[in-house]
Amino acid sequence: MSLLDHVNNPNDLKKIPAADLPQLAQEIRETILNLVSEKGGHLGASLGAVELTIALHYIFDTPNDRLVWDTGHQAYPHKLLTGRKAQFATIRQYQGLSGFLSRDESPYDTFGAGHAGTSISAALGMAQARDRLMADTPNAPKQKVIAIIGDGAMTAGMAYEALNHAGGLKRDFIVILNDNEMSISKNVGAFSSYLTRIITGPLYTKVRKETETLLKQIPKIGNPLANVVKIAEGSVKGLISPGALFEELGFRYIGPIDGHRLDLLLTTFENVKHLSGPLLIHLLTTKGKGYAPAEQNQSAFHGISAFDLSTGEAKKKAAQVTYTSVFSNAIVQLAKKDRRVVAITAAMPDGTGLTKFAKEFPERFYDVGIAEQHGVTLAAGMAADGLRPFVTIYSTFLQRGFDQIVHDVALQNLPVVFCIDRAGLVGEDGPTHHGTLDIAYLKGIPNLTLMAPKDENELTRMLATALTLDGPCAIRYPRGEGVGVPLDADPLPVPVGEAEILPGLPLKEWDIAFIAIGNMVQSACLAADLLKQRGINAGVVNARFAKPIDRKTMAIIAQICPKIVTLEDHVLSGGFGESVLAALAEEPTLSTSLRMLRLGLPDRFIAHGSPALLRKECGLDTDSIVQRVISFFNLKG
Repeated sequence: MSLLDHVNNPNDLKKIPAADLPQLAQEIRETILNLVSEKGGHLGASLGAVELTIALHYIFDTPNDRLVWDTGHQAYPHKLLTGRKAQFATIRQYQGLSGFLSRDESPYDTFGAGHAGTSISAALGMAQARDRLMADTPNAPKQKVIAIIGDGAMTAGMAYEALNHAGGLKRDFIVILNDNEMSISKNVGAFSSYLTRIITGPLYTKVRKETETLLKQIPKIGNPLANVVKIAEGSVKGLISPGALFEELGFRYIGPIDGHRLDLLLTTFENVKHLSGPLLIHLLTTKGKGYAPAEQNQSAFHGISAFDLSTGEAKKKAAQVTYTSVFSNAIVQLAKKDRRVVAITAAMPDGTGLTKFAKEFPERFYDVGIAEQHGVTLAAGMAADGLRPFVTIYSTFLQRGFDQIVHDVALQNLPVVFCIDRAGLVGEDGPTHHGTLDIAYLKGIPNLTLMAPKDENELTRMLATALTLDGPCAIRYPRGEGVGVPLDADPLPVPVGEAEILPGLPLKEWDIAFIAIGNMVQSACLAADLLKQRGINAGVVNARFAKPIDRKTMAIIAQICPKIVTLEDHVLSGGFGESVLAALAEEPTLSTSLRMLRLGLPDRFIAHGSPALLRKECGLDTDSIVQRVISFFNLKG
């Protein structure tokens, strides 16, 4: 029986001799690799955080001591050690464990997160709550609060806002910087590790405090001498460590430390338990540690589908092109024709399809890191002086840039193009990553045009349309495979604000009118085919624009066919169907017999699972659409 078999919670972990913990780390890595190679998931960051996770739960009293993981995709080892080992095979599966942190899932998940940069702010809030509530229970043991940030999250401006605030408050508070890309400094070797042990050790701390106390007792010059000691200490550390920034922000800096040396981690964490004030521990780790393909290609193994464990090769290739790959090729072609075109992303060049653009036009490509707000305003500045920036960000992450879209782009009517990948239900990453709110948060912004293509060819046409506009626009498109339609060699712009009535029965013969947007147009076509088999004639309108709505076409359809169904892969509240309903309500000549069924996502956060299963759960699969239409309009076929 393996060591991991005996660990059902951190108390079991503490029973394992420290000398055996490297074996446990190896078993955890093997467990994660075996599962992710079969089912996919976030791999690299979790492999790099194994020793860190073991040491934290071994030394600290979790969940009383609060661990706040940034983003959560580095927390697979955390799940294995905190009572979820038996359910681990269900991770990211429908009705299984979340791939991120979830307060509903475990008391050890102290703060839910799927977006980067939140850990320090949340942990500081917990430290504040602890100190305020301790006034009512002064004899209670004091909790330690530890934020674990890394994997690029330190590029998020919010992290530095939190560090600045935390350093000023001087609360007992620990930040662990899991630096897995050497983004701050190089490892300075064994001497650094030795210095860290000395600096965090109880003898050093005792001598430092007693020396300061003694110097303060010296008349008149005591305090200045105490300051000299502090300055001298900082100068010595500054020669061999990169902690000056954190020290200036009010943190006591410890590191850098080899984050895969369990002996060093255990010693350091045991020592810092007895220190007060804000501390920052800098660990150097390797993303993908322990699996050569993941170490050598860290980007590809960040989040990955099923792969062959022996080779690292993907088990299956996409049969059709994806929306992302079509976008990738189309923006390169646009850039070849128009030198004003530049591309901006927020730490996702691979995921958004901009890697090819970056290779073709490195001087016109900008990766701003996890800093969506900056990326949007950077684009506004570029547009203000003549460039045509394409800001390419997942729907869920563009939420962070809302104020900048309003204030810096739309208010000034600047021609920035927002290419919104992963719109709609994205699947196994769950509610933190579904792109189900973008129509609602964008359509109310003045000056902004909002489009959604029915297929991948229409995506290329909408990109061409974007270059013809003098103000901001957004194009939302889904994750995954396209419909499989041929692509135009020279895509023509789509007429702005015009819907498309798809070929089929004459309008006068329609019993039902589907008005759909984006990839739900295909669902509407399939539903229309099933209804026809029941003797019910249904026509399909490709809305194309969520803003501006094609009021003229909608009014004509409603006059002739007063049974209307809107379809969208977006929440109904504030969504596309709501706009259609409002537009038709303002038409004075419409028949009083008009009835409208709005189909979309419910007013709740949707869990994780395959998009097909989630659509069925939400009543948006083809069979459910047909049944809901028949029931609502009381049709007989």
